[in-house]
Amino acid sequence: MPESIDPRPARQVAHLKPSESASLHGLVSLAIGVTVVAGLYVGRDVLIPITLAILLSVLVAPMVDLFCRIKLGRIISVLVAVTISVSMMVLLGGVIAAQITDLAIGMPRYQATIEEKINTAHRLTIGKLSSMAGTAGKAFQRATVDSPQAAQGPQSASPPALPPAALPVEVIGPAPTAFHLARQILSPVVRPLETTFIVFIVTIFILLQRDDLRDRAIRLFGSGDLHRTTTAMDDAARRLSRYFLSQFAVNASVGVVIGTGLFLIGIPSPVLWGILAALLRLVPYVGIWIVAILATTLAAAVSPEWSMAIWSMALFVIVELLAGQVIEPMLYGHSTGISPFSVVVAAIFWSWIWGPVGLILSTPLTLCLVVLGRHVGRLEILDVLLGDQPTLTSVENFYQRALAGDPDETLEQAEILLRDRSLSSYYDEVAIKGLQLAASDMLRGVVTAAQLARIETTVTDLVEGLDSFADIEPNPAGANRHKAALAPYIAEQDSHQAGPSVLSPSIETSPARSVEGHVLCIAGRGPLDELASTIVDQLLGKHDLDCRVVPHDAASRARMQGLDVIVPTIVCIFYLNIEGIPSHLRYLVRRVQQRFPDASIVVGLWPRGETDQWSEALQSAIGANHHVTSVRSMVDACLAETRAERAIDPELRPGEVGT
Repeated sequence: MPESIDPRPARQVAHLKPSESASLHGLVSLAIGVTVVAGLYVGRDVLIPITLAILLSVLVAPMVDLFCRIKLGRIISVLVAVTISVSMMVLLGGVIAAQITDLAIGMPRYQATIEEKINTAHRLTIGKLSSMAGTAGKAFQRATVDSPQAAQGPQSASPPALPPAALPVEVIGPAPTAFHLARQILSPVVRPLETTFIVFIVTIFILLQRDDLRDRAIRLFGSGDLHRTTTAMDDAARRLSRYFLSQFAVNASVGVVIGTGLFLIGIPSPVLWGILAALLRLVPYVGIWIVAILATTLAAAVSPEWSMAIWSMALFVIVELLAGQVIEPMLYGHSTGISPFSVVVAAIFWSWIWGPVGLILSTPLTLCLVVLGRHVGRLEILDVLLGDQPTLTSVENFYQRALAGDPDETLEQAEILLRDRSLSSYYDEVAIKGLQLAASDMLRGVVTAAQLARIETTVTDLVEGLDSFADIEPNPAGANRHKAALAPYIAEQDSHQAGPSVLSPSIETSPARSVEGHVLCIAGRGPLDELASTIVDQLLGKHDLDCRVVPHDAASRARMQGLDVIVPTIVCIFYLNIEGIPSHLRYLVRRVQQRFPDASIVVGLWPRGETDQWSEALQSAIGANHHVTSVRSMVDACLAETRAERAIDPELRPGEVGT
């Protein structure tokens, strides 16, 4: 049986509380968030090179470690790794420049085809619209009557004198000097080169002092909790490295496939389009389609027909769908931990803050924020807003869907969880805990009558929908884990010995099909105990035990002796929530013992946050044969008691009660 339902780190189930007004802490957090965003925008000229250097150092660090392992020394390893990286970038830029030059030289050959395609497109679109507008204008002119001419003025009036025409004035500046021309040409290039130089210098220093910077960061942000800080840094490094490696492999493969496909189609400069496709895929969602539009436009200019353009666009669509919908989910999985919606929002946000560079860096930066949200309590909102993990646990989702009256989604969730757990495990881990939340809210008076009706209808429909599922472990490992963990949850009192004893692990939890018995399930005093008892009824029926559920009032002092039921072998008392050691439960057990002296009593309690000492004290005070804390344990206790009866009297027929 899996130890948890969600793959993320286990967290406590939230108990709903009344809404509270915004506190000073919330306002301070909002002010800090606004200040951080403003700082990112104002300091982008400084922060962008530093961020690029940090991410570049993450990419180059494996190469540096490789050179260090072959005893080249730290400084030489860093310089060699950075030199190789710069050389690869320069080589890639040279290939792109050469391809663009060849493409520009061949463009005049395609001028006639381009003009013909433009004329055809003009004739099919604007030409038809103009023809339709002209026809409509003529029809409108025939349907209307010309307005009378305006009255002419007196013939003797002389026209007004026209002002003299203005003479054009042309200002001729001094001829530009060589320095001025060089400044105009180089100014757009100097800024990117300056940023690139700063990035590589900072990268070198980060790689040289990586260990020292890591220790300083730990000292500054997490010296009080080294375990949490180390876990967060390892998690961020693992996710970033896997993301970069996977993205590099996917983008390179897409570039190779696109370049090869365009070469076979006959598009000029296929190497250029392959490189651009690999590079622009770094821009989320839109980068690859920019390349697709440009390549398709070139294909339309090269060929007089439209077939080449259609094949080019089809190539991009097929390759991108395979890469984005099949290959990337298999490689990435949950390694990044970012939801698809947050990728879009992050791209918009970082492009607004840092421009095109922010658009390219949006996914890595958002990944770092998600890691911070998962390991820093005050930043959990980042994980909730940006992460891909479900924001509600399965228990909370169950309760929310029950409040909304949606049994279909609740049943769908149950069917998914039942793939790797038994039916009783699902009830223990999800349904019972969800009903506990509902019972707590009912005791606080926040659940309306309509909501209660929806909860009852949803749970009833869920139990009926799960009636076709067998209560067995889907894999042997889960059954073994359950058997090993069985003893702490079931305490059995032998019918021949006084005092509690632990149920023997050798007892099989899966009964033989011939075992039968009569079980009477008495619901507790809670508002949803009777509804939850139907779960026990269903599970006992799946193990060939006949069960009948009666409300708590049926076991009162006035009605207990008149309770008309088949003499039960076992009596189960079911409580969703219980606090302290209530006297009414002890008296209820006594009444059951007086009414059915030969029946074994199983008390099922689901206390929340109680200690082991409390459980032992409660067990001693109640005086029942079994005290269990889960539905699965209650079923196992009933099966164990039934087999004990048959062991005492081997001639006892199924369904009979020993005397």
